[in-house]
Amino acid sequence: MESLGGVSWEGAFWEGVELEKLLLTRCAKCGRLQHPPSPMCPSCGSLDWDAQEVSGRGRIHSWIVSHHPTDGFDESRVVVLVELDEGVRLVSNLRECDPDEVDNDMPVEVMFVDTDGVKTAQFRLTRQQ
Repeated sequence: MESLGGVSWEGAFWEGVELEKLLLTRCAKCGRLQHPPSPMCPSCGSLDWDAQEVSGRGRIHSWIVSHHPTDGFDESRVVVLVELDEGVRLVSNLRECDPDEVDNDMPVEVMFVDTDGVKTAQFRLTRQQ
């Protein structure tokens, strides 16, 4: 995918969510994708970053059912560690799925959800495989 100019690397993820795009920071020297962002690339030591749009597709690496009450969620929710197709892992919620149906390695795709006026990137099971 192409690098997106004009987006600050520090805020790339949240700026992308507002645009309904999944943006991650990418080292401008070696191309390593990083999330969450850090000041220095752990691979090459560069301090130069830009933003890159990623596919938003991946697989469930691990998951739990959270029973902790949280605003915006009336019931238990599934919290997933998603390994994106690009190799980066993100923690998020899995929506539109019964917790009894969840298993590791299931394909997922990003979706953007407005929760109490704040847009967030969450995931659902992939509809097309």
